[in-house]
Amino acid sequence: MDIDDRYQQYLTAGLKLDLTRGKPCPEQLTLSEGLDATIAGDYIAEDGTDTRNYGGILGIPEARRLGGLLMSLDPSSVMAGGNSSLTLMHQFLAWRSQLWQDQTPGVTPKFLCVVPGYDRHFTICEQLGIEMLNVGFDDRGPDMQTIEALVEANDDIRGIWCVPKHSNPTGHCYHPETVARLAELPKRSAGDFIVMWDNAYAVHDLVTNAPPLANVLALATEAGTQDQIAHFASTSKITFAGAGLAFCGLSPRSLKAFETFLVPQMIGFDKVNQLRHGRFFKDATSLKSHMEAHQKILLPKFELVQTKLSDLTRAGLVTRSQPEGGYFVSLDLTRASAKQVIELAKAAGVTLTPAGATFPYGLDPQDKNIRIAPSFPDMMALDQALDVLTCCIVKASTSTGLP
Repeated sequence: MDIDDRYQQYLTAGLKLDLTRGKPCPEQLTLSEGLDATIAGDYIAEDGTDTRNYGGILGIPEARRLGGLLMSLDPSSVMAGGNSSLTLMHQFLAWRSQLWQDQTPGVTPKFLCVVPGYDRHFTICEQLGIEMLNVGFDDRGPDMQTIEALVEANDDIRGIWCVPKHSNPTGHCYHPETVARLAELPKRSAGDFIVMWDNAYAVHDLVTNAPPLANVLALATEAGTQDQIAHFASTSKITFAGAGLAFCGLSPRSLKAFETFLVPQMIGFDKVNQLRHGRFFKDATSLKSHMEAHQKILLPKFELVQTKLSDLTRAGLVTRSQPEGGYFVSLDLTRASAKQVIELAKAAGVTLTPAGATFPYGLDPQDKNIRIAPSFPDMMALDQALDVLTCCIVKASTSTGLP
């Protein structure tokens, strides 16, 4: 059967499959059903706080300790928030943007964005009026030579987005030397430069011996740049995606200033949810065993993606990332248009992340990158969706099928 006939079969199959976002599947969510049982009528935190009541923007001790565990920080440097780290990132950059405007009125701040990257980061910058500049990466992480030169040449560049472990969508883990150079980066700027360290996949390993991540705060403290590092993490892909905890880690001075900025907006976050998470994850051992259970569910799905893409890779139609953790596989087309492939797949009943989403302003300059999110579908649905995707890539790349 030639490729056009196969595609025609998919068009008439009535499929409705989705590979758009990295959502936990139902089996993963079930792993956290014990959260509610941790309360059992006892709402009092270990420091005596009644979590049902107002107050406490920084969060209760149990939750701050969990955030410190995820981000390798002392709990005293951690703010435990609500269910969204994106909200904390937006609030943090809104605060910094206000400061930048006071410092240099009328000047548009710029941010460096490692591409392909996380579309929600780019949306925050767009909403806040921050201009974005693309920078590439290699196997060691962001292209530091280019980044350092840009920061030294332009004081209007106010920061950089980093997803340092199992990056979204490529799965890269930053090399220790790269982390050290990022910790030093604010010293190259004459302005107020911030490293946005979104360690969203800190404990989301797919293999037993995933590479460790160097401690950026320890390196920044040595460099004297600790006030310019903003850590973020969450349990969104650890417990319940819509009812987890978010964390922000800052130096003592920055944490106090950020808390002051938030005071007019709120009286406190959901401390009951903080309490149940703090009790559910009592220590590093309980967190480790929980993430190993996630790994058992996710690994076969990621292995299936690699198997399904292997023929296309050998044929020279694609290159792909082979992550050791995280939630995505990054696929680059060598002959076809990403927009065309995504349109073909949509017509056949498979929804993918929009073309260009992994670049600022939705503009992929080479129209080649597709982000695959295999976590949510069951194995049968994922198998079908990948068959449709590979068919569409072949159809868009060649009229004769695989060489």
